[in-house]
Amino acid sequence: MAQLSAHDLSFMFGLLGNIVSFIVFLAPMPTFYKIYKRKSSEGFQAIPYLVALFSAGLLLYYAYLKKNAYLIISINAFGCFTELAYIGLFLFYAPRKSKMFTGWLMVLEVGALGMVILFSYVFAQGSERVTIVGWICAAINLAVFAAPLSIMRQVIRTKSVEFMPFTLSLFLTLCAIMWFFYGFFRRDFYIALPNVLGFLFGVVQMLLYFVYKDSKRENINEKSDLEEAAKSKDIETGIKIEVEGGSDKELHSMEMAFPDCGNQNKQEDDQEMARIRSLK
Repeated sequence: MAQLSAHDLSFMFGLLGNIVSFIVFLAPMPTFYKIYKRKSSEGFQAIPYLVALFSAGLLLYYAYLKKNAYLIISINAFGCFTELAYIGLFLFYAPRKSKMFTGWLMVLEVGALGMVILFSYVFAQGSERVTIVGWICAAINLAVFAAPLSIMRQVIRTKSVEFMPFTLSLFLTLCAIMWFFYGFFRRDFYIALPNVLGFLFGVVQMLLYFVYKDSKRENINEKSDLEEAAKSKDIETGIKIEVEGGSDKELHSMEMAFPDCGNQNKQEDDQEMARIRSLK
């Protein structure tokens, strides 16, 4: 079997990176199906999709300058299309205030991308242009990979992995691995270096998932046990009340011990009084 060259390995990892990134780009579809069913995007934010769109647009421009970076072009063209579709659906169902805010952010994003293109063409040429845009892409990708820090902090604080699904963390880690080796074998360190951080954050996310995945269930069971203990204590307290001086105290003891077996007329009166108070 012939030994694979660096070009062959970069193509293989780039192709695998395209496949995994394709899955990652489609990951928000359940969220937007929920928005479609609700006919409202209230409670959701468009900022993650705007950041992903900006990153994909920059990488498209970088790939154009780099030449022969077809695998970067293919996945980021698809990424731009999907992020635009997500943002469009978000805006369609967003409240007026959210539409205005997201619209201004899009204007700023397009302006920032235009400034990068203009700056690189006016103040740099040839390989310098690739270097400038490459460093900008690396910085943006580092910021994107650092974004899950807030989610990891929330997981540690709440001891719940509800907002950090394991599948997404796994695919983000695989994506970082594929693109790191693509950049490594092509000697494109503007692609490789940010994905080192992406891999480390992905591993930490998966470790946090395994640490806290059962915490929610344990908290529910502990809460249920405490409620049962409190109920048992109330019943014991009611039974232990000393019955003295007539039927009123005896009735009071029985009502505390067995609240569901109290005077039916008294319950109905209490319910009626509560209803009247709620109307005021």
